[in-house]
Amino acid sequence: MERPRLVASDVDGTLLDPLERVSARTAAVVRRVVAADVPFVLVTGRPPRWVPPVAEAAGVTGYAVCGNGAALYDIDADRVLWQRTLDPVLLRDVTRAIDEALPGCRVATERVDVGGDGRPSRRFLSEPGYQHPWWDPEHSATSRDQVLGHAALKLLIRHDNTTSEEMAEIASAVLDGAVNFTFSSRAGLLEISARGVTKATGLADVADRLGVAAADVVAFGDMSNDVPMLHWAGHGVAMGNAHPDALAAADEVTSSNAEDGLALVLERWF
Repeated sequence: MERPRLVASDVDGTLLDPLERVSARTAAVVRRVVAADVPFVLVTGRPPRWVPPVAEAAGVTGYAVCGNGAALYDIDADRVLWQRTLDPVLLRDVTRAIDEALPGCRVATERVDVGGDGRPSRRFLSEPGYQHPWWDPEHSATSRDQVLGHAALKLLIRHDNTTSEEMAEIASAVLDGAVNFTFSSRAGLLEISARGVTKATGLADVADRLGVAAADVVAFGDMSNDVPMLHWAGHGVAMGNAHPDALAAADEVTSSNAEDGLALVLERWF
């Protein structure tokens, strides 16, 4: 493709190196993208509260698509512009269906409660025994009723003795399209969003706001939750460290996130 008019990047395993840093080479090319007035959009499974440190390290502002497409976050204003949530009834129904098919699950929810000023409050609730794949200082343990009792940006289901791929197969069999499910870790974690919500739908909203066609977007990713975005973009790039699902969906495979794979592609144009 010719030089893109919008660059979209996943965060973990893509923009960040294995030590969760933005390398000097990647930061330099991102600065050149921004200097060329080409939007650089973070598209991540992370909640809005985890975006600011990454945005600062990469030197990006503007929009971030969060929660696998369930929220649009304005980095500069620290403001959630919209969110697509799962209601409590659906949270309970989904949890019951998965738990019956795979006993021993533990659940958590990520919430973005927006107050009168539009700023997100920061709440991550999990039931006792839930093992978070990533360290989270705001992790609060409570009863399952409390975890599932309010609308949530994302439902997370963990199982210690099952892979994420196996959990996705079970979800496909029992949920019958009621919600969207994916994973960004292979360690027995299923991430569930409202029906029709993906990274692609969130990124499409940003592109529409900016007047950019999908054909003019280059997108980078490494996991199954990136697949819809890699398909949607005019040029989808999978990292060398990517999950087989992402590799199969991509138009191109670059080097790994340990080898500045994102920078290697962007340096063609910037």
